[in-house]
Amino acid sequence: MAKTARPGWLEVLTVSLRLGLTSFGGPVAHLGYYREEYVVRRRWLDERTFADLVALCQFLPGPASSQTGMAIGLLRAGTPGALAAWVGFTLPSALAMLAFAYGVDAFGGALDSGWLHGLKVVAVAVVAQAVLGMMRSLAPDRARASLAIAATALVLAVPNAAGQLGAIVLGGIVGALLLKREAVVAHAELPLAVSRATGATMLVLFFVLLAGLPLIAASVPSQAMKLFDAFYRAGALVFGGGHVVLPLLQAAVVPPGWVTNDAFLAGYGAAQAVPGPLFTFAAYLGAVMGPQPNGWLGALICLVAIFLPSFFLVIGALPFWDQLRRVAVAQSVLRGVNAAVVGLLLAALYRPVWTSAIDGPYDFALAAADFLLLFMWKVPPWLVVVLSALGGAAIGKL
Repeated sequence: MAKTARPGWLEVLTVSLRLGLTSFGGPVAHLGYYREEYVVRRRWLDERTFADLVALCQFLPGPASSQTGMAIGLLRAGTPGALAAWVGFTLPSALAMLAFAYGVDAFGGALDSGWLHGLKVVAVAVVAQAVLGMMRSLAPDRARASLAIAATALVLAVPNAAGQLGAIVLGGIVGALLLKREAVVAHAELPLAVSRATGATMLVLFFVLLAGLPLIAASVPSQAMKLFDAFYRAGALVFGGGHVVLPLLQAAVVPPGWVTNDAFLAGYGAAQAVPGPLFTFAAYLGAVMGPQPNGWLGALICLVAIFLPSFFLVIGALPFWDQLRRVAVAQSVLRGVNAAVVGLLLAALYRPVWTSAIDGPYDFALAAADFLLLFMWKVPPWLVVVLSALGGAAIGKL
């Protein structure tokens, strides 16, 4: 039998670029889009492997949805695949934020329009579909369903990074103690093109830069180095998703006078209107900087710096994660963690997705229609996004 050729990075780039153009709704909704595209439609990986990657990326600091995409690209086409997955998913929103930086006044009036609200509503349907699908496969019995609800309650009671990490830890502990009776599950083989030595090197680089960049920035009179240091630290130290990075970035760029607070808030509003990762807000900040480098060069520096820790962590941790998850005790832990991930998605379905999108009966009806199109009619997500935007514009005129 002829050996099957390894999938190329161009395939990953094409798919992730389409996701980058259509994935509205924030990091939790992104995971729903990922699951539909990579697990259900293309079957690049199975449900359990996808959940394992999500659980790993929830543990790691940085943007969990972008890291999950990088990990899938790494499994599919090696390190070039991870880079292609990041470029494809990040480029559309980065360019949109860069364009907004060059025309804040022209685009400012569109931030409260009805079509934007329609994009928030479609996220309700996307996340609801993801919760339902993952509940069926990852929390199918009473024990794991109960654990998922307990994780939901914990995250809603402690609505910050500590609550999310606490839910993951709770899932792991409960899994180790109470979910031992199942046979060891054979996961799909992960065709990693990264060795443990390479992974260890990436982890060392992550910590070396985290400790060394502040010293270099303090000793070298370079604004570019100060920018790189500030945004690298923001990407390396944030837990809990894209929104958590905003206070760190505000503290880094507003007090020194690099960006005015009004410009900062205007960019944050615009970031809600574009698909893809919220971390591309960094491109906007780099472009509107007062001191040079700014413009497109500042955007590039800030964008690379804030995502670089994620590359080091995903490539560094995944080779060890692949081996760890095959141990019987580790699989018990992962069963609990996977159930907790369902709880995290369920909590996010309520807050912030539901609370920020559903303002009345018309919004609820639109969300229900979106869910029907996605779940029963199997309409492509990008088309549902367009239809929901049109529906939101229509509701706004009522």
